[in-house]
Amino acid sequence: MNSENNKRVCVFCASSSQCDQIYFEAADELGKQLAINGYTIVYGGGGVGLMGALADGAMSAGGKVVGIIPKFMDELEWGHKGITELRLVEDIHERKRLLIEQVEAIIALPGGCGTFEELFEALTLKRLGLHFNKIIMINTKGYFNSCIDLLELSIKEKFMDPRHRLMWTVIEEPRQIIDAINNAPGWFPDAQSFATI
Repeated sequence: MNSENNKRVCVFCASSSQCDQIYFEAADELGKQLAINGYTIVYGGGGVGLMGALADGAMSAGGKVVGIIPKFMDELEWGHKGITELRLVEDIHERKRLLIEQVEAIIALPGGCGTFEELFEALTLKRLGLHFNKIIMINTKGYFNSCIDLLELSIKEKFMDPRHRLMWTVIEEPRQIIDAINNAPGWFPDAQSFATI
């Protein structure tokens, strides 16, 4: 875990600017809550949609924000120019790897297929014991209900084990994020936890 002076979290979220205003408000509030509590945010580097709202919220509260974005996206002017650091990488795969390195928690705000892909990859890697980061979904407007139902169905049908529920935490409001980070259960897989893969 990071020291008090080097607390880092990764946030997955959308670049869409067409979604309901409540999602923008939640992203802005999450950014502020993390900044106020001394967390550096590592995210996908975008300047629009929930990405932009998250970063702007954090920066307005004096936070540190590190964006990681593939060069081709920055060439399309998708990168946020007002954050602490914008790192350019070669491709999506490098971006995803760097996003979750040396962070205390992985937080998912609502998003589209890219956010889902990142979230499920993080869950898979955690299940395999390749990282032990806390994974927290912010269920604004019940957005992740169907995702949670799908995970529960996987457990019911024995594609996953009931203990795998320890891999993720669900909260309803961004203001709950610090408690969620502090109190999320640990995940230390043993041989038996790999029985259903």
